[in-house]
Amino acid sequence: MSRVVNLDGPGKARNQLMRTSAEIIRHLSQKSELDEEACDMAALLVYCLREIDAGIDDSALAWEKRDYWVKAEQFRSRWAWAGKSAAELNEVVVHGAWEQLPMVLAGLFPHFTDIKIAKLTRSPSLWRGAYRRLLQEQVPVQGA
Repeated sequence: MSRVVNLDGPGKARNQLMRTSAEIIRHLSQKSELDEEACDMAALLVYCLREIDAGIDDSALAWEKRDYWVKAEQFRSRWAWAGKSAAELNEVVVHGAWEQLPMVLAGLFPHFTDIKIAKLTRSPSLWRGAYRRLLQEQVPVQGA
């Protein structure tokens, strides 16, 4: 029997999320005013950063299985920015502190400099409604 190779691993997912995030950052930086679409884009960026952060341990575990402990820790520390940025951006979006959005986006730019965007390929339907979903996450459930 031959070896099974998973082509949809955490690295591929992380690359797709990084590409999506880079496009959203590009869109947001070109916006002259804060509108409903900008709120949705910022919320989707929170989701993307969360997913990137969630996939880091999966990738690091692959190194640890091969006893590359130092490499796994280096990987985790190199990607630690994703979880921190997701939390910071979540605070901006949920609390409506939109005046801080440009500073948060400026902090994200260095992590996306190696992604070249010749053509924007993500559809606006991707982020439509993300702001409402993010706000609904924050509402505590009654009786819980």
